Amino acid sequence: MTKRIFRTILATSFVVLLVGIAVIIGILYPYFGGQLEKELENEASYLSLSVEKDGVAALEQLPHSSSTRITLIASDGAVLYDSQADAAQMENHADREEIRDAMENGSGKAWRQSDTLDEQNIYYALRLSNGNVLRISSAQRSVVSLVLGVLQPLLWVALLLIILAAVFASRASKKIVAPLNSLDLENPEKNDIYDEVAPLLTKIDRQQKTIRQQLAEAKHRQEEFSLITSHMSEGLLVLDSRMDLLSYNESALRLLGVSEEKSSYVGKNILVLNRNEAFREVIESSLAGHHSETLLSLNDLSCQIIANPVLTDGTVAGAVLLLVDVTEKTQREAIRREFTANVSHELKTPLTSISGFAELLQNGIAKPEDTKKFAGRIFDEAQRLITLVSDIIKISQIDEGHLPYTAENVDLRSLISGVLDRLRPAAERADISLSLREGNASLETVAPILEEILYNLVDNAIKYNKKGGKVAVSVEKDGRQTRIRVQDTGIGIPPAQQQRIFERFYRVDKSHSKEIGGTGLGLSIVKHGAAYLGAQILVESTPGEGSTFTLVWDSTC
Repeated sequence: MTKRIFRTILATSFVVLLVGIAVIIGILYPYFGGQLEKELENEASYLSLSVEKDGVAALEQLPHSSSTRITLIASDGAVLYDSQADAAQMENHADREEIRDAMENGSGKAWRQSDTLDEQNIYYALRLSNGNVLRISSAQRSVVSLVLGVLQPLLWVALLLIILAAVFASRASKKIVAPLNSLDLENPEKNDIYDEVAPLLTKIDRQQKTIRQQLAEAKHRQEEFSLITSHMSEGLLVLDSRMDLLSYNESALRLLGVSEEKSSYVGKNILVLNRNEAFREVIESSLAGHHSETLLSLNDLSCQIIANPVLTDGTVAGAVLLLVDVTEKTQREAIRREFTANVSHELKTPLTSISGFAELLQNGIAKPEDTKKFAGRIFDEAQRLITLVSDIIKISQIDEGHLPYTAENVDLRSLISGVLDRLRPAAERADISLSLREGNASLETVAPILEEILYNLVDNAIKYNKKGGKVAVSVEKDGRQTRIRVQDTGIGIPPAQQQRIFERFYRVDKSHSKEIGGTGLGLSIVKHGAAYLGAQILVESTPGEGSTFTLVWDSTC
C-alpha cells in the first residue's frame, strides 16, 4: 500500500509539473505577443510623425535593427522602402492583410508563420495622411522553438522537482500508511484514525463479533459432539469423499483393534486403521452413494459396520460409519444354536428309549416277565426327561432373572448340612464320606439358588469321585470375604478342560457320564446361579487327585 501511494503521489506531482509548465507557457506566450503588438503600435506612431515630415529620408537615417523591420508602402501597394530588403525588388503589397486593413480602417495587424517555421512574424500597419502605409514587423519565436530553447534548463528543473516530489511522496506515503499499520484489529472501535476509515472499522468490528460468536457456537457444538461420541460404546467414523478421516471416537479405534497413539488420525486415509477387504468394500460402497452393512471379525470381536453416504446437492461429500460391537450377540446366537442342538440330542435319547420300549409293550412283543423291566426303563427315562427339563427351566429362569425369590439372611452351615443330608444316601451307595468342616457364617442371599448350587457341586463331587473317596465342605469368613469350599478326592479335571466345564451339556468324560447319569447342566446352573448371587466361582483341580470348587463373596463388590 505504501508503494502504491508513493507511485500515485509521484505520478500526480509529475502530471502537475507538466500541466503547470504548459499553463505558464500558454499564459505568458500570448501575453508577450500582446506586449510586442503594443510596442509595434507605439513605434509606428512615433515613426509616422517623422515620415509625415521628412518622408523616406527619415527612415533611411534610422539605425538598422535585426529584430524590427520597417516598410513603407505606397497607396497602390508598391514598396517605397524596406529596412531589410531592396524595395525595388519587392513585390506589390496591396493584397497583404494588414495593408488592406490599414487602407480601409487606418491601421491593421497580422500574424504570419515564417519560412523557418520556428518563428512567426507580427505585422502592424498604419496609414499616413498622404495615403502611404507605414508597416513595422517583428519576429516572435514559436512555442516549440521557445520550449526547445529552454529544454536543457527545463529538464534540470523538472528532474530536481521530481526528486523533491519523490522525497516528499515517500514521507507522505509512510505517514499516511503508519496509522493504518498500527491499527488494533482485535479492538477496531478503539482506534483513533481517519474519519474515512471509521465505517470500515465499524464493519470489521461487527464481522469480528459475528465470527467470534459463530466460532464459539461451533466450538460448543464440537465439544458436545466430542463429549457424546467419546462416551459412546459404538464406534463412529466420519470421512470425506477421498476416504480421509474427518472425525472419529476412541470406541472406533478400540473396535478396529487400533492402538491409540498420541498423534491424531484426522486427515489420514481411513484404511490406515484397517485394510480388511470387507471393511474397504463397505466404505467404497457408501462413497458410491449406497447404504451398506457388513460383519467384521477382528481378533475376538465381532463388529457390525453400518455405512451411509453423506449427500450435498445430490453429490456424495463423504460417509458416516457406525461400528457396533455384536460380539456378545454373536456369542449368544452361537450358544443358542449349540444349546438347541444339545437339548435336541439330550431329549432324543430318552425319548427314543421310551418310544422303543412302549412300542414293544404295545405290540405284545415283550415277554410277560420283561414287562416290569421295560416299564422300569420307561420310568427311568421319563425321570431323566423331567430332570433335564427342570434343569433347563432353572437355567432359563436364572438367565432371565425371573426367579420368584427374595434375598434373606441365611445361616450357611445349616443350609450346607441340609444339602449333605439329602445326598448322604447317594454318597453311602458310592462309598463316599461327606463332611462339614468347622466354620460358621451367615450371608444375605437367595437360599433356594444357593442350595441348588451347593447340591450340584456336592452331587458332582460324589459322582466323579473314587470308591472310598471323600467330599469335604467348609465355610470361611475372612474380613470382607465369605467363602464356601467343596473339595473332593475324585478323578480331577485336566487343565485344558477346566474353562469349559461350565458350558451347557459339556462333559469331561462322556463314557463315565453315561454310567452315572446326569444332564450335563449341573455346572452351568452353578455358574449362572453364582453370577445371579454376585459370587465368583473358582476351580482348582489336579487329575487323579481331586478338585476344589470355591464360591467367593466380596462385600466390596
